[in-house]
Amino acid sequence: MASATTTDVFNYRYHHGTNLGTIFVLEKWLSPSMYVQGSAGDSELDAVRASLAFSGLDATRAKWQTHWSSAISDDDFAWLTGQARCNMIRLPIGWFTLGPSFCQGTAFDGEPGEVYVNAWSAVRNLVRRCHDRGIGVLLDLHAVPGGANGEIHSGTSSGRADLWGNGDNLDRARRCLVFIAQEVAAGMPGVMGIQLCNEAIWAAPGMYEWYDSVIGAINAVNEIVPVYISDAWNLSPALDYIQRKNRSVSNPVIVDTHKYYTFAASDQSQSPQQILDRIPKELNELQSKQGNVFDNGAATVFIGEYSCVMSEPTWSKVSPNDRPGLTRQFGQAQSRRWQQFGGSSFWTFKMDWMDGGAWGFKQQTNEGAIIPPPFMTLPAQEIRNRIRAAGKQQQRLQQTALREHSEFWDRTAPGTQFEHWRFGKGWDLGWNDAQFFFGARAQGGMPGGGDGGDKIGCLDVWVQKRMRETGSMKEQAAFGWEWEHGFRKGVADFYSTVGV
Repeated sequence: MASATTTDVFNYRYHHGTNLGTIFVLEKWLSPSMYVQGSAGDSELDAVRASLAFSGLDATRAKWQTHWSSAISDDDFAWLTGQARCNMIRLPIGWFTLGPSFCQGTAFDGEPGEVYVNAWSAVRNLVRRCHDRGIGVLLDLHAVPGGANGEIHSGTSSGRADLWGNGDNLDRARRCLVFIAQEVAAGMPGVMGIQLCNEAIWAAPGMYEWYDSVIGAINAVNEIVPVYISDAWNLSPALDYIQRKNRSVSNPVIVDTHKYYTFAASDQSQSPQQILDRIPKELNELQSKQGNVFDNGAATVFIGEYSCVMSEPTWSKVSPNDRPGLTRQFGQAQSRRWQQFGGSSFWTFKMDWMDGGAWGFKQQTNEGAIIPPPFMTLPAQEIRNRIRAAGKQQQRLQQTALREHSEFWDRTAPGTQFEHWRFGKGWDLGWNDAQFFFGARAQGGMPGGGDGGDKIGCLDVWVQKRMRETGSMKEQAAFGWEWEHGFRKGVADFYSTVGV
Protein backbone atom coordinates (compact mmCIF):
# COMPACT_ATOMS: atom_id res chain seq x y z
CA MET A 1 0.00 0.00 0.00
CA ALA A 2 1.50 3.33 -1.07
CA SER A 3 2.34 5.75 1.71
CA ALA A 4 0.77 9.20 1.87
CA THR A 5 2.71 11.93 0.07
CA THR A 6 3.40 15.61 0.56
CA THR A 7 0.86 16.32 -2.20
CA ASP A 8 -1.71 14.42 -0.14
CA VAL A 9 -0.90 16.58 2.86
CA PHE A 10 -1.38 19.78 0.85
CA ASN A 11 -4.70 18.50 -0.51
CA TYR A 12 -6.34 16.71 2.42
CA ARG A 13 -5.09 18.28 5.67
CA TYR A 14 -7.09 20.68 7.80
CA HIS A 15 -6.80 24.01 6.00
CA HIS A 16 -6.34 27.08 8.18
CA GLY A 17 -5.92 30.31 6.30
CA THR A 18 -7.18 33.43 4.67
CA ASN A 19 -8.40 34.81 1.39
CA LEU A 20 -6.14 37.02 -0.68
CA GLY A 21 -8.93 39.11 -2.08
CA THR A 22 -8.70 42.28 -4.19
CA ILE A 23 -5.39 41.25 -5.78
CA PHE A 24 -6.41 39.49 -9.00
CA VAL A 25 -10.10 40.45 -8.66
CA LEU A 26 -10.36 44.06 -7.51
CA GLU A 27 -13.02 45.46 -5.20
CA LYS A 28 -12.98 49.21 -4.73
CA TRP A 29 -13.94 49.13 -1.05
CA LEU A 30 -10.79 47.13 -0.37
CA SER A 31 -8.36 48.70 -2.87
CA PRO A 32 -9.48 52.23 -3.71
CA SER A 33 -5.90 53.08 -4.71
CA MET A 34 -6.34 51.02 -7.88
CA TYR A 35 -9.20 53.26 -9.07
CA VAL A 36 -8.41 56.62 -10.64
CA GLN A 37 -10.47 59.55 -9.49
CA GLY A 38 -13.83 59.63 -11.20
CA SER A 39 -13.87 55.97 -12.25
CA ALA A 40 -17.45 54.85 -12.77
CA GLY A 41 -18.11 51.67 -10.83
CA ASP A 42 -16.39 49.44 -8.30
CA SER A 43 -15.43 46.35 -10.30
CA GLU A 44 -12.16 45.18 -11.86
CA LEU A 45 -13.35 46.16 -15.35
CA ASP A 46 -14.31 49.64 -14.13
CA ALA A 47 -10.84 50.13 -12.66
CA VAL A 48 -9.09 48.91 -15.81
CA ARG A 49 -11.15 51.01 -18.19
CA ALA A 50 -10.70 54.15 -16.12
CA SER A 51 -6.94 53.61 -15.87
CA LEU A 52 -6.65 52.94 -19.61
CA ALA A 53 -8.47 56.17 -20.36
CA PHE A 54 -6.37 58.12 -17.87
CA SER A 55 -2.90 56.57 -18.28
CA GLY A 56 -2.88 54.36 -21.36
CA LEU A 57 -2.10 50.67 -21.78
CA ASP A 58 1.58 50.56 -20.80
CA ALA A 59 1.13 52.48 -17.56
CA THR A 60 -2.00 50.52 -16.65
CA ARG A 61 -0.32 47.20 -17.30
CA ALA A 62 2.67 48.25 -15.18
CA LYS A 63 0.40 49.37 -12.35
CA TRP A 64 -1.51 46.10 -12.34
CA GLN A 65 1.65 44.01 -12.51
CA THR A 66 3.10 45.87 -9.53
CA HIS A 67 -0.12 45.25 -7.63
CA TRP A 68 0.06 41.52 -8.32
CA SER A 69 3.76 41.13 -7.58
CA SER A 70 3.55 43.01 -4.27
CA ALA A 71 0.52 41.08 -3.02
CA ILE A 72 2.54 39.22 -0.37
CA SER A 73 5.95 40.35 0.81
CA ASP A 74 8.52 38.16 2.53
CA ASP A 75 7.53 39.82 5.80
CA ASP A 76 3.91 38.88 5.09
CA PHE A 77 4.92 35.27 4.59
CA ALA A 78 6.86 35.32 7.85
CA TRP A 79 3.76 36.57 9.66
CA LEU A 80 1.40 34.12 7.92
CA THR A 81 3.49 31.10 8.85
CA GLY A 82 4.97 32.26 12.16
CA GLN A 83 2.15 34.22 13.79
CA ALA A 84 -1.06 33.17 12.05
CA ARG A 85 0.11 29.58 11.45
CA CYS A 86 -1.53 29.56 8.02
CA ASN A 87 -1.13 26.51 5.85
CA MET A 88 -3.32 27.76 2.99
CA ILE A 89 -4.53 30.76 1.02
CA ARG A 90 -7.72 31.00 -1.02
CA LEU A 91 -6.76 33.02 -4.08
CA PRO A 92 -9.63 34.66 -6.00
CA ILE A 93 -8.84 35.04 -9.69
CA GLY A 94 -10.89 35.95 -12.77
CA TRP A 95 -11.21 34.50 -16.23
CA PHE A 96 -9.32 37.60 -17.41
CA THR A 97 -6.40 36.60 -15.14
CA LEU A 98 -5.69 33.77 -17.58
CA GLY A 99 -4.70 36.24 -20.31
CA PRO A 100 -5.98 38.05 -23.40
CA SER A 101 -7.01 34.91 -25.29
CA PHE A 102 -9.55 34.11 -22.56
CA CYS A 103 -10.94 37.65 -22.77
CA GLN A 104 -12.02 37.39 -26.39
CA GLY A 105 -15.76 37.71 -26.79
CA THR A 106 -16.21 38.94 -23.20
CA ALA A 107 -16.45 42.31 -21.50
CA PHE A 108 -12.63 42.38 -21.28
CA ASP A 109 -12.12 41.90 -25.01
CA GLY A 110 -9.70 44.29 -26.71
CA GLU A 111 -7.48 46.70 -24.82
CA PRO A 112 -8.68 45.75 -21.30
CA GLY A 113 -7.62 42.17 -21.91
CA GLU A 114 -4.13 43.28 -22.94
CA VAL A 115 -3.52 44.41 -19.36
CA TYR A 116 -3.42 40.74 -18.34
CA VAL A 117 -0.63 39.47 -20.61
CA ASN A 118 1.48 38.54 -17.56
CA ALA A 119 -1.28 37.90 -15.01
CA TRP A 120 -1.18 34.11 -15.12
CA SER A 121 2.60 34.19 -14.71
CA ALA A 122 2.05 36.31 -11.59
CA VAL A 123 -0.36 33.68 -10.25
CA ARG A 124 2.12 30.90 -10.94
CA ASN A 125 4.87 32.84 -9.20
CA LEU A 126 2.70 33.46 -6.14
CA VAL A 127 1.75 29.78 -5.96
CA ARG A 128 5.43 28.85 -6.12
CA ARG A 129 6.34 31.26 -3.33
CA CYS A 130 3.52 29.88 -1.19
CA HIS A 131 4.53 26.28 -1.87
CA ASP A 132 8.13 26.96 -0.90
CA ARG A 133 6.85 27.99 2.52
CA GLY A 134 4.49 25.07 2.92
CA ILE A 135 1.35 27.10 2.15
CA GLY A 136 -1.23 25.52 -0.15
CA VAL A 137 -3.29 27.61 -2.57
CA LEU A 138 -6.94 27.16 -3.49
CA LEU A 139 -7.31 28.65 -6.97
CA ASP A 140 -10.79 30.15 -6.86
CA LEU A 141 -12.29 31.19 -10.22
CA HIS A 142 -14.01 33.97 -8.34
CA ALA A 143 -14.99 35.91 -11.45
CA VAL A 144 -16.44 33.75 -14.23
CA PRO A 145 -17.62 34.94 -17.64
CA GLY A 146 -21.03 36.56 -17.17
CA GLY A 147 -20.87 36.24 -13.40
CA ALA A 148 -22.00 33.45 -11.06
CA ASN A 149 -23.77 36.27 -9.22
CA GLY A 150 -24.51 39.93 -9.86
CA GLU A 151 -21.96 41.39 -7.44
CA ILE A 152 -18.93 43.42 -8.50
CA HIS A 153 -16.56 40.67 -7.35
CA SER A 154 -17.67 38.86 -10.51
CA GLY A 155 -15.41 41.25 -12.44
CA THR A 156 -17.94 43.68 -13.90
CA SER A 157 -20.70 46.01 -12.75
CA SER A 158 -23.37 44.37 -14.90
CA GLY A 159 -25.42 43.45 -11.84
CA ARG A 160 -26.38 40.17 -13.53
CA ALA A 161 -25.54 36.50 -13.04
CA ASP A 162 -25.16 35.74 -16.73
CA LEU A 163 -23.12 32.57 -16.36
CA TRP A 164 -26.25 30.52 -15.77
CA GLY A 165 -28.32 29.65 -18.80
CA ASN A 166 -25.78 31.15 -21.21
CA GLY A 167 -24.13 28.39 -23.24
CA ASP A 168 -21.26 30.57 -24.43
CA ASN A 169 -20.36 31.74 -20.92
CA LEU A 170 -20.69 28.25 -19.46
CA ASP A 171 -18.38 26.89 -22.14
CA ARG A 172 -15.85 29.71 -21.62
CA ALA A 173 -15.83 29.10 -17.88
CA ARG A 174 -15.38 25.36 -18.42
CA ARG A 175 -12.42 26.00 -20.75
CA CYS A 176 -10.86 28.31 -18.16
CA LEU A 177 -11.12 25.64 -15.48
CA VAL A 178 -9.73 22.91 -17.72
CA PHE A 179 -6.78 25.17 -18.57
CA ILE A 180 -6.10 25.70 -14.85
CA ALA A 181 -6.32 21.96 -14.18
CA GLN A 182 -3.89 21.26 -17.03
CA GLU A 183 -1.46 23.85 -15.70
CA VAL A 184 -1.63 22.33 -12.22
CA ALA A 185 -1.02 18.84 -13.62
CA ALA A 186 1.93 20.09 -15.68
CA GLY A 187 3.68 21.58 -12.66
CA MET A 188 2.13 23.85 -10.02
CA PRO A 189 2.89 22.02 -6.78
CA GLY A 190 1.04 23.33 -3.78
CA VAL A 191 -2.30 23.95 -5.47
CA MET A 192 -4.65 22.30 -2.98
CA GLY A 193 -7.74 22.66 -5.13
CA ILE A 194 -9.62 24.44 -7.89
CA GLN A 195 -12.89 26.21 -7.11
CA LEU A 196 -15.32 26.25 -10.04
CA CYS A 197 -17.09 29.50 -9.15
CA ASN A 198 -17.74 31.79 -6.21
CA GLU A 199 -21.10 32.35 -4.51
CA ALA A 200 -23.41 31.02 -7.17
CA ILE A 201 -26.88 32.51 -6.88
CA TRP A 202 -29.57 30.57 -5.05
CA ALA A 203 -31.12 27.88 -7.29
CA ALA A 204 -28.85 28.78 -10.20
CA PRO A 205 -30.45 27.11 -13.24
CA GLY A 206 -28.43 24.19 -14.57
CA MET A 207 -25.72 24.61 -11.94
CA TYR A 208 -25.32 20.93 -11.06
CA GLU A 209 -25.39 19.89 -14.71
CA TRP A 210 -22.59 22.38 -15.35
CA TYR A 211 -20.70 21.04 -12.36
CA ASP A 212 -21.00 17.55 -13.88
CA SER A 213 -19.60 18.78 -17.19
CA VAL A 214 -16.69 20.68 -15.65
CA ILE A 215 -15.71 17.98 -13.16
CA GLY A 216 -15.70 15.41 -15.96
CA ALA A 217 -13.51 17.66 -18.10
CA ILE A 218 -11.10 18.33 -15.24
CA ASN A 219 -10.91 14.63 -14.43
CA ALA A 220 -9.86 13.93 -18.02
CA VAL A 221 -6.73 16.10 -17.65
CA ASN A 222 -6.01 15.95 -13.90
CA GLU A 223 -7.30 13.04 -11.82
CA ILE A 224 -5.81 14.27 -8.56
CA VAL A 225 -6.62 17.93 -7.90
CA PRO A 226 -9.52 18.48 -5.48
CA VAL A 227 -12.53 20.32 -6.90
CA TYR A 228 -14.46 22.83 -4.79
CA ILE A 229 -18.04 23.80 -5.65
CA SER A 230 -20.17 26.69 -4.42
CA ASP A 231 -23.22 25.57 -2.44
CA ALA A 232 -25.27 28.47 -3.89
CA TRP A 233 -26.27 29.38 -0.31
CA ASN A 234 -28.10 26.06 0.07
CA LEU A 235 -25.88 23.49 1.72
CA SER A 236 -28.04 20.36 1.95
CA PRO A 237 -28.54 19.82 -1.81
CA ALA A 238 -24.83 20.48 -2.36
CA LEU A 239 -23.96 17.79 0.18
CA ASP A 240 -26.31 15.33 -1.53
CA TYR A 241 -24.64 16.16 -4.83
CA ILE A 242 -21.06 15.59 -3.67
CA GLN A 243 -21.97 12.33 -1.93
CA ARG A 244 -23.14 11.03 -5.31
CA LYS A 245 -20.34 12.68 -7.27
CA ASN A 246 -17.54 11.43 -5.08
CA ARG A 247 -18.53 7.87 -5.94
CA SER A 248 -17.92 8.39 -9.65
CA VAL A 249 -14.75 10.52 -9.96
CA SER A 250 -11.27 10.25 -8.52
CA ASN A 251 -10.99 14.00 -7.89
CA PRO A 252 -12.32 14.71 -4.40
CA VAL A 253 -15.29 17.09 -4.62
CA ILE A 254 -15.68 19.46 -1.65
CA VAL A 255 -18.39 22.01 -0.86
CA ASP A 256 -17.38 25.63 -0.33
CA THR A 257 -19.85 27.42 1.95
CA HIS A 258 -19.69 30.99 3.25
CA LYS A 259 -20.81 32.14 6.69
CA TYR A 260 -21.60 35.80 7.28
CA TYR A 261 -23.73 37.31 10.03
CA THR A 262 -24.11 40.91 8.93
CA PHE A 263 -26.10 41.24 5.70
CA ALA A 264 -29.43 39.49 6.27
CA ALA A 265 -32.31 41.17 8.11
CA SER A 266 -32.54 38.11 10.34
CA ASP A 267 -28.92 38.69 11.45
CA GLN A 268 -29.39 42.43 11.94
CA SER A 269 -32.38 41.81 14.21
CA GLN A 270 -30.26 39.81 16.66
CA SER A 271 -27.89 40.88 19.40
CA PRO A 272 -24.21 39.85 19.37
CA GLN A 273 -24.87 37.23 22.02
CA GLN A 274 -27.75 35.74 20.03
CA ILE A 275 -25.45 35.41 17.03
CA LEU A 276 -22.71 33.91 19.20
CA ASP A 277 -25.18 31.33 20.50
CA ARG A 278 -25.85 30.17 16.93
CA ILE A 279 -22.24 29.35 16.05
CA PRO A 280 -21.87 25.95 17.79
CA LYS A 281 -24.91 24.64 15.89
CA GLU A 282 -23.82 25.82 12.45
CA LEU A 283 -23.42 23.25 9.66
CA ASN A 284 -25.34 20.60 11.58
CA GLU A 285 -26.49 19.34 8.18
CA LEU A 286 -23.26 17.35 8.10
CA GLN A 287 -24.12 15.18 11.09
CA SER A 288 -26.06 12.70 8.97
CA LYS A 289 -23.78 13.03 5.94
CA GLN A 290 -20.27 12.34 7.23
CA GLY A 291 -18.63 9.32 8.77
CA ASN A 292 -19.95 6.49 6.59
CA VAL A 293 -18.36 6.54 3.16
CA PHE A 294 -19.14 2.84 2.56
CA ASP A 295 -22.91 3.41 2.61
CA ASN A 296 -23.39 7.13 1.98
CA GLY A 297 -20.42 8.46 0.03
CA ALA A 298 -18.02 11.19 1.11
CA ALA A 299 -19.03 14.67 2.26
CA THR A 300 -16.54 17.39 3.20
CA VAL A 301 -17.17 21.10 3.75
CA PHE A 302 -14.77 24.04 3.57
CA ILE A 303 -15.80 27.44 4.96
CA GLY A 304 -14.33 29.55 2.18
CA GLU A 305 -15.28 32.94 3.61
CA TYR A 306 -16.16 34.26 7.05
CA SER A 307 -15.32 37.37 9.05
CA CYS A 308 -15.65 39.02 12.44
CA VAL A 309 -18.15 41.57 11.12
CA MET A 310 -21.57 42.08 12.65
CA SER A 311 -23.97 44.80 11.50
CA GLU A 312 -24.43 48.17 13.17
CA PRO A 313 -28.06 47.28 14.08
CA THR A 314 -26.63 44.26 15.91
CA TRP A 315 -23.98 46.34 17.69
CA SER A 316 -26.58 48.95 18.68
CA LYS A 317 -28.03 46.39 21.08
CA VAL A 318 -24.95 46.47 23.36
CA SER A 319 -22.66 49.05 24.90
CA PRO A 320 -19.81 50.25 22.65
CA ASN A 321 -17.45 49.26 25.46
CA ASP A 322 -18.44 45.62 24.97
CA ARG A 323 -17.68 45.57 21.27
CA PRO A 324 -13.96 44.58 21.32
CA GLY A 325 -14.54 41.69 23.71
CA LEU A 326 -17.58 40.41 21.85
CA THR A 327 -15.73 40.64 18.54
CA ARG A 328 -12.97 38.51 20.00
CA GLN A 329 -15.51 35.99 21.31
CA PHE A 330 -17.20 35.92 17.91
CA GLY A 331 -13.98 35.07 16.12
CA GLN A 332 -12.96 32.47 18.66
CA ALA A 333 -16.36 30.79 18.49
CA GLN A 334 -16.10 30.58 14.72
CA SER A 335 -12.52 29.30 14.90
CA ARG A 336 -13.56 26.50 17.23
CA ARG A 337 -16.57 25.52 15.12
CA TRP A 338 -14.92 25.67 11.70
CA GLN A 339 -12.03 23.54 12.96
CA GLN A 340 -14.47 20.63 13.13
CA PHE A 341 -14.69 20.59 9.33
CA GLY A 342 -12.32 20.51 6.37
CA GLY A 343 -10.94 24.00 6.81
CA SER A 344 -11.67 27.70 6.67
CA SER A 345 -10.30 30.90 5.16
CA PHE A 346 -11.02 34.35 6.60
CA TRP A 347 -12.06 37.28 4.41
CA THR A 348 -9.54 38.84 3.87
CA PHE A 349 -5.77 39.40 4.28
CA LYS A 350 -4.95 42.50 2.20
CA MET A 351 -6.63 45.87 1.71
CA ASP A 352 -5.49 49.47 1.50
CA TRP A 353 -6.62 50.04 5.08
CA MET A 354 -4.50 47.50 6.91
CA ASP A 355 -4.82 45.92 9.41
CA GLY A 356 -8.41 45.62 8.24
CA GLY A 357 -10.67 45.94 11.27
CA ALA A 358 -13.29 43.20 11.60
CA TRP A 359 -12.69 42.28 7.94
CA GLY A 360 -8.94 41.94 8.44
CA PHE A 361 -7.34 38.57 9.01
CA LYS A 362 -4.19 40.22 10.30
CA GLN A 363 -5.96 42.39 12.85
CA GLN A 364 -8.28 39.65 14.09
CA THR A 365 -5.42 37.17 14.41
CA ASN A 366 -3.21 39.66 16.25
CA GLU A 367 -6.09 40.47 18.62
CA GLY A 368 -6.69 36.80 19.41
CA ALA A 369 -10.07 36.50 17.71
CA ILE A 370 -8.93 34.05 15.01
CA ILE A 371 -6.96 31.18 16.48
CA PRO A 372 -5.29 28.24 14.72
CA PRO A 373 -5.78 24.68 15.96
CA PRO A 374 -3.38 23.97 18.83
CA PHE A 375 -1.62 21.17 16.94
CA MET A 376 -0.51 23.71 14.33
CA THR A 377 1.43 25.63 16.98
CA LEU A 378 3.49 22.74 18.36
CA PRO A 379 7.30 22.96 18.13
CA ALA A 380 8.88 20.46 15.77
CA GLN A 381 10.75 18.68 18.57
CA GLU A 382 7.54 18.25 20.55
CA ILE A 383 5.86 16.67 17.52
CA ARG A 384 8.75 14.24 17.10
CA ASN A 385 8.63 13.37 20.80
CA ARG A 386 4.91 12.67 20.68
CA ILE A 387 5.28 10.45 17.62
CA ARG A 388 7.98 8.40 19.33
CA ALA A 389 5.89 8.01 22.46
CA ALA A 390 2.84 7.02 20.43
CA GLY A 391 4.83 4.36 18.59
CA LYS A 392 5.41 2.53 21.86
CA GLN A 393 1.65 2.12 22.29
CA GLN A 394 0.72 1.37 18.69
CA GLN A 395 0.72 -2.45 18.81
CA ARG A 396 -1.26 -2.61 22.07
CA LEU A 397 -3.87 -0.14 20.82
CA GLN A 398 -4.27 -1.99 17.52
CA GLN A 399 -4.77 -5.34 19.25
CA THR A 400 -7.28 -3.85 21.67
CA ALA A 401 -9.26 -2.15 18.91
CA LEU A 402 -9.35 -5.29 16.76
CA ARG A 403 -10.41 -7.50 19.68
CA GLU A 404 -13.21 -5.14 20.72
CA HIS A 405 -14.46 -4.79 17.15
CA SER A 406 -14.43 -8.54 16.54
CA GLU A 407 -16.14 -9.40 19.83
CA PHE A 408 -18.87 -6.81 19.27
CA TRP A 409 -19.84 -7.97 15.80
CA ASP A 410 -19.49 -11.69 16.56
CA ARG A 411 -21.84 -11.16 19.50
CA THR A 412 -24.22 -8.93 17.56
CA ALA A 413 -24.54 -11.20 14.50
CA PRO A 414 -23.52 -14.74 15.52
CA GLY A 415 -22.85 -17.11 12.66
CA THR A 416 -21.97 -14.34 10.19
CA GLN A 417 -18.72 -14.89 8.35
CA PHE A 418 -17.14 -11.49 8.93
CA GLU A 419 -13.80 -10.33 7.54
CA HIS A 420 -12.33 -8.80 10.68
CA TRP A 421 -8.90 -8.78 9.12
CA ARG A 422 -10.12 -5.80 7.10
CA PHE A 423 -10.57 -3.85 10.32
CA GLY A 424 -6.98 -4.57 11.32
CA LYS A 425 -5.62 -3.54 7.92
CA GLY A 426 -7.69 -0.37 8.02
CA TRP A 427 -6.52 0.46 11.54
CA ASP A 428 -2.87 0.12 10.57
CA LEU A 429 -3.20 2.42 7.57
CA GLY A 430 -5.31 4.95 9.47
CA TRP A 431 -2.69 5.20 12.20
CA ASN A 432 0.16 5.50 9.70
CA ASP A 433 -1.61 8.16 7.61
CA ALA A 434 -2.49 10.23 10.65
CA GLN A 435 1.11 10.00 11.84
CA PHE A 436 2.46 11.03 8.44
CA PHE A 437 0.24 14.11 8.27
CA PHE A 438 1.05 15.07 11.87
CA GLY A 439 4.81 14.78 11.41
CA ALA A 440 5.27 15.83 7.79
CA ARG A 441 6.63 19.28 8.59
CA ALA A 442 8.57 18.42 11.74
CA GLN A 443 10.30 15.46 10.11
CA GLY A 444 11.39 17.40 7.05
CA GLY A 445 8.92 15.99 4.55
CA MET A 446 7.18 19.26 3.63
CA PRO A 447 8.44 22.41 1.92
CA GLY A 448 9.07 25.04 4.55
CA GLY A 449 9.39 22.38 7.25
CA GLY A 450 9.71 23.47 10.83
CA ASP A 451 7.14 23.79 13.57
CA GLY A 452 3.50 22.82 13.45
CA GLY A 453 1.63 19.60 12.89
CA ASP A 454 -1.05 18.82 10.34
CA LYS A 455 -4.22 16.77 10.69
CA ILE A 456 -6.33 14.94 8.14
CA GLY A 457 -9.07 17.57 7.91
CA CYS A 458 -10.85 16.46 4.72
CA LEU A 459 -11.34 13.06 6.33
CA ASP A 460 -14.31 11.69 4.39
CA VAL A 461 -12.73 12.22 0.99
CA TRP A 462 -9.40 10.91 2.28
CA VAL A 463 -11.12 7.78 3.62
CA GLN A 464 -12.78 7.30 0.24
CA LYS A 465 -9.45 7.63 -1.58
CA ARG A 466 -7.86 5.02 0.65
CA MET A 467 -10.87 2.70 0.39
CA ARG A 468 -10.60 2.75 -3.40
CA GLU A 469 -6.89 2.05 -3.26
CA THR A 470 -7.38 -0.96 -0.94
CA GLY A 471 -10.44 -2.40 -2.70
CA SER A 472 -12.72 -1.63 0.21
CA MET A 473 -15.54 0.31 -1.48
CA LYS A 474 -19.03 -1.18 -1.45
CA GLU A 475 -18.79 -2.27 -5.06
CA GLN A 476 -15.42 -3.87 -4.29
CA ALA A 477 -15.99 -5.69 -1.00
CA ALA A 478 -19.11 -6.68 0.94
CA PHE A 479 -17.28 -6.19 4.23
CA GLY A 480 -15.46 -3.02 3.20
CA TRP A 481 -17.29 -1.27 6.01
CA GLU A 482 -15.07 -3.17 8.45
CA TRP A 483 -12.02 -1.65 6.78
CA GLU A 484 -13.55 1.84 7.08
CA HIS A 485 -14.35 1.30 10.76
CA GLY A 486 -10.77 0.18 11.32
CA PHE A 487 -9.26 3.08 9.41
CA ARG A 488 -11.26 5.67 11.30
CA LYS A 489 -10.43 3.99 14.61
CA GLY A 490 -6.71 3.98 13.76
CA VAL A 491 -6.84 7.69 12.95
CA ALA A 492 -8.75 8.43 16.15
CA ASP A 493 -6.41 6.32 18.30
CA PHE A 494 -3.34 8.10 16.93
CA TYR A 495 -4.80 11.54 17.55
CA SER A 496 -5.91 10.59 21.05
CA THR A 497 -2.43 9.28 21.81
CA VAL A 498 -0.60 12.41 20.61
CA GLY A 499 -3.14 14.84 22.09
CA VAL A 500 -4.72 16.18 18.90
